[in-house]
This record gives sequence, structure tokens and C-alpha cells, in this order.
Amino acid sequence: MNTDIMAIGAHPDDVELACGGSIAKFTQQGYKVILVDLTQGELGTRGTKEVRTKEGEEAARILGCQARVNLCIPDGNIEISQDNIKKLISTIRAYQPRLLLIPHFDERHPDHVHAHQLCKEAWFYSGLRKVETIYDGEKQEAFRPDGYFTFMQAYEFPPTFVLDISDTYNKKIESVKAHRSQFFDPNSNEPETILSRPSFFEFLNTRARYYGETIGVQYGEPFFSPVPIGVSDIFHVITLKK
Repeated sequence: MNTDIMAIGAHPDDVELACGGSIAKFTQQGYKVILVDLTQGELGTRGTKEVRTKEGEEAARILGCQARVNLCIPDGNIEISQDNIKKLISTIRAYQPRLLLIPHFDERHPDHVHAHQLCKEAWFYSGLRKVETIYDGEKQEAFRPDGYFTFMQAYEFPPTFVLDISDTYNKKIESVKAHRSQFFDPNSNEPETILSRPSFFEFLNTRARYYGETIGVQYGEPFFSPVPIGVSDIFHVITLKK
């Protein structure tokens, strides 16, 4: 199955929180997007892996994604092992995305840091034909996406570019709220977390508005590229504030 973009997160709601608006924009533009969760988020303070799986499926539907895949790597133990690298390589080769969106390398949560390294290694080694993988009982051919961008989570970084999500910000919030076990619910008896505080959505709004303001739009999502990005028309990338 050939796809355009594969967005990979350590936990079931990571991608929606970091770049849900961008994913909604890509699918609206006709691009095929696949979501991959490395773990089931079973160590999370709130919810269960079964509940989080159902919430993730609903969020993927809201964003218009082709599919959502979970690699079932143990939460809190994303090892950079040959088994885990090959799990992700096999998934990349099965869906053949042109681009990966992955966690940034400098992060508060150790799972996010390890997820970055796992994604980077899988991206590179997926292009080596002597790295053999099996999918649905058949040997896979080597395939490497053109590249990857990293998305922002807890820690901020100087972005390489900011994507305008003004027309899909509400869709992002809808997809985040699909993970209802994780966020504010006045009727919940589960322990409070940073995400479940009523003020958390104010933070999401403030960050999106801030990065939108940096490019002269209402809402934006920042990304980092490890390599220079080439352009053919300067006015396609520069936003002129009026």
C-alpha cells in the first residue's frame, strides 16, 4: 500500500497533540496519511489500553487517516533493539510513505526521546536490502521514505518551518478530545494529570496561536528538518505580514 505520510508517536494521543492540525490539512489536500503508535499507552495514569485503542481509532477517523497501526512495544520501555527496529521497518515497507513525521530528539518524556531514535534508525535501515523483514508471510523489498520532519511536544525548539493550520485547528482539537479518557472530565474519578487539567486546552490554543503569529496566520504547528529544505519559488514559503 503506497501512502504519502506516516506520522509516528510513542503513545496513542501524541501525534494528535503535536501535529493533528497538519494531518487534517494533509488529508483535506488529498494525501494519504497513516498513524503509527509505538505503544498502547498502558502505563498512562488514566484510561486502559483497550479504551485508548478505541479512542485512537476515533481520532484517526476524525483526521481522515487511511489507517492506524499499533506496534505494541511496551510502554515505558521503547528499546532501540533489533526486534523493535525491524517491527517499524516492516511497517514502513508495508505502507511505503514518502515522508515520516516523528518525535523530536530533545524531549521531556524518555519514551519520546527513544521513539525519535527508533524512528531514525528504522527510517535509515529500511532502505538497506540486506536488512530482511517479513510482512504477512512475504519477504519485503527495501524501501526508504524520502525524509522525515520532527514535531514539537513538551520542549520547544527553533522550528525549520511552521505549517498554517488555521483552517484545520478545530479538527485538531476534535481529534484530541476523542482521547476523552486522557483529558478534563468533571465526572471522572481518575487521578489528575497535566493533560487532564482544565487549563491544558488553553495551553494548546496559546501555542498554536503563537506559532501562527510567527508566520502571520491564526494558528500554526512547528516542525524541524535535519537537512536544508529547498524551494523553487520564494513567495511560496515567505509569509508577508500586512
